[in-house]
Formats: sequence, structure tokens, C-alpha cells
Amino acid sequence: MDGVYDLVIVGGGVNGCGIARDAAGRGLRVLLCEKGDLASGTSSASTKLIHGGLRYLEYYRFDMVRLALGEREAIWAIAPHIVWPMRFVLPFRKGLRPAWMLRLGLFLYDHIGGRKRLPATRTLRLDRGPYGAPLGGASRIGFEYSDCAVKDARLVVLNAVDAAERGAKILTRTAFVGAEREGALWKCALQDVTSGVQNSVSARVIVNAAGPWVAKLVATIRGASGDAKVRLVQGSHIVTRKLYDHDRCYFFQNADGRIFFTIPFEDEFTLIGTTDQDFHGALDEARASEEEIGYLCEAASNYLKTPVRREDVVWSFTGVRPLYDDGASAAKDATRDYVLNFEGGRGKPSLLNVFGGKITTYRRLAEQALAKLSPALPRALQSAGWTAHAPLPGGDFALDGVDALAESFRCEYPFLDARRAMRLVRHYGTATRQLLGSRRTLAECGRDFGGDLTEAEVVYLMDREFARTAEDVVWRRTKAGLKMSGEQIAALEDWMRERDIHRATPLPSGEGQG
Repeated sequence: MDGVYDLVIVGGGVNGCGIARDAAGRGLRVLLCEKGDLASGTSSASTKLIHGGLRYLEYYRFDMVRLALGEREAIWAIAPHIVWPMRFVLPFRKGLRPAWMLRLGLFLYDHIGGRKRLPATRTLRLDRGPYGAPLGGASRIGFEYSDCAVKDARLVVLNAVDAAERGAKILTRTAFVGAEREGALWKCALQDVTSGVQNSVSARVIVNAAGPWVAKLVATIRGASGDAKVRLVQGSHIVTRKLYDHDRCYFFQNADGRIFFTIPFEDEFTLIGTTDQDFHGALDEARASEEEIGYLCEAASNYLKTPVRREDVVWSFTGVRPLYDDGASAAKDATRDYVLNFEGGRGKPSLLNVFGGKITTYRRLAEQALAKLSPALPRALQSAGWTAHAPLPGGDFALDGVDALAESFRCEYPFLDARRAMRLVRHYGTATRQLLGSRRTLAECGRDFGGDLTEAEVVYLMDREFARTAEDVVWRRTKAGLKMSGEQIAALEDWMRERDIHRATPLPSGEGQG
């Protein structure tokens, strides 16, 4: 049936793009629409970690922690350019969680998730050595354990790129207006948000992966049950100039029972977060509040020798997490697990609503989402899951091969210094060669926009990674915005506009994907 998609996925965050990649790789006809940019919502506002969630052991969520820990090394294996191991220092402080509890929790953390390559926990003396030096001296001992860092928005984009390479149609700046049943199919109305042009497509299944908009989207689907138990929780982060010289992260306990991290970020900065509070505002206007920024500054200052002041904050960001409403009394206690709600099948068009989830478990969520859809697409979903072993674009090299890959590009492209080569590898991996092509001098890379961004890189991001505005480039595909002035970002926006970046993306009109 030409023009009919197996799946129309609404939402270009990590869950939507992960489902699109998995489904396209199994031969399904997939269309994904996103009203903004890929990862423009919650998925680019995480703490930038692939982790098990140590604190969830306190809530006896061993199943959720085990699942996340198992995914930690799996995602590292398929994306070693944008995921890498980090060591975390957890100081013991009297009056908070006792030392025996921390030791027990870390023992479980080391052993319930199938850790294979990451180093185990060890005890540290913080009154000597470099890892206690930035602290205020209240902690004499601490514990060091392993998790992984991730470039979260790049994880989303690379899943979308891979989905597109496997046949999926990825439409950004395309809003899902609504849907109604038409026999055994959904008739879905889509609108290009730039031109206002509307069109429609047919689908056997709608996957609602709209994140914090998940409940609002259900209301636009005629015939959906409308049962959307969502608790919106805001988590904010701040970024300062580098607060200490070593490469460890800190996992700090606050007196109010919350935890927060300080994490080396983009070479020259420190990331501090996150907060947890219920969100009740307009989703498109979510911002880190002055109260949250002050809270994080004060919390970090309670541990660090040098206080963190409001004027030290160079950037802040917030994400609204669409948690499944489990009735928890406090936002910090609400489950981060996901719930997949399936409606339809047996000759009726189907709807799958995705509630909650963590960036760490997106790949397993995608596998389980497709398993849920088997009643609606029985023949199409006979193939097994495959995403645990297939590298994401640019990730086809050894886990310990980042340095060697960067050095190989320095030999191939002598105009790259060590810092620039590593930055490119940490963003694009082996695809750096596609980005640079046959260029032999930095001048051949074209205009320098600032923040290490050249014309060659911006063109690559526009042509291959769906970037359409300067914001897409400097805050999601890269974090060059931390090193660029407002004038430089505006100049980049003008240049991209001149390249006709705002040209309307044509919507499919019945010809299918081909």
C-alpha cells in the first residue's frame, strides 16, 4: 500500500529516535515528525550521563538499576566516540547517609548489572591526594566508582541519522496536528511549522513519544483513551568555568536528601546539577529559575573550598521530564522507569504512548516498544532486536581507540592540532573523514565562525544531521555556544539563513518512502 507507513512516530527525542532506528532496521516503513529540532526538549537537558542511578537502590528499584547498568556498557560499545567512562567521587559526610550504606550500595552497583570493562569501586582518602583538594575538608574518606558520560543530544541525532540511512523519513519542524481512524489506519495531519503547509499521511500505528507533551498529544488523537498519567518534573543545571583541575566527577549528598553532581564539561567548564521540582508552567517557556540556580550554587559551595557564586554561572538549562505518575509525594522520589501504554490491534489502528524513561535505557525501551506492537504488526516484527551490536554512525572503532583515531586523523589531515582532532573525534568518530573530505588545509574548511566551528562542519551538520538554525548547531550538535559571542552566533544564523536553511521541508503526500 503506497503512502502507508507502519509507524508514525511523534517526537524527536531519544525515545522517538531510538524507536525509529530500531524499527527502520527491521524493515518497517517509518516516519518521525518533530515540531522543533531533534533533542530540542528534555533529551538535551540531561546530566549528560549513562548511568544506573545509584540513588534508586534506596528505593529498592533493583530491577531498574540492573537494566540501566546493563545498558551502560552496551551503549558505550555502539557509540565510543560520544560515550566514555568517568570516575565519580562520593565523599562521606557525617550526619548524612552512613558509610556502611554507601559501601553496600556501591557493592551492589558493581555487581548487579554485568559490569565487564569499567573499573570497580575503591575507597579514597580525601584528606590527602588530588581528589580531596578542591573540597572544604569536611570529608576525610570517600568512595570512587564508575559510570559513563554522554553527549546526549548527539546520541539522539545519531539515532535519527542511522534511522534515515535505513529508510526512515525524519521530518523536523513538522508538527503533528491530530489523527483520526480511517478503517484499519490512522489518517495523520502534519504541518510544516515554517511554511504552515499541512499534509496527511496514513499509518498502521502511531507512537506517541512526545515527552512532556505526551498527554497533550493524546488529546489530538480522535478515539484514543486519553488515559495519560504524567507527572512533569523540572530538572535544571548550571555551567561554570572549570572548578578544579582533575578529571573526576563528584557525587554530592545534600542535607535535604537530594543528590547532585559536579562534572567536568567540554574541557573548560564544570556542569552542576540537577534539581527536582514539579513543573506547572508552559512547556515552551521552561527555564532554570533563579531559585534553582541559587540552590545549586549554595549546594556546591557547601562542599567546595571556593564558593560558587551567581556571577560564575555562564550557562543554565532545564528539562521537563515526563515521569509516569506513581503517586510519589516528592518530585525527587517519583519513578524514572518507563511505562508503555498500547491501544488497538486486531484490525484497528494502534497507538503506543510512551511515558517516562531515562536516556540510559532508551535502546531497551525501543526494543520493548516494538515488542508491544507485535499484535499490530505481527509479520513485520518477526525479526529480533539488533541495536545492541550495531554501531551508531561514526562509532565503528574499538572502545579504547579514541586516542588512536584522533592521531590517525592528525596524520591524514596535518592541519589538525591535537585539541581540534580530539574534538572532532568526540563528536563524529570515524565520520570525521566524511566531514573533512579531501581538504588539506584549514583554509579549505571555509569560514571560521568561532568556537572551533568552520564552514565545512556547519555544512556537514546541515546536510547530514538535520541542523537548520544556529541554535541547532551551537547548543545541540555541538556546545560551541559556550565559546562563542552573541555576535558570532548571530553571524552564523545569518549565514545559515542565506544558505536557505529555512526552506520548507516537503511533506510526504502519498508516494511513500520508496
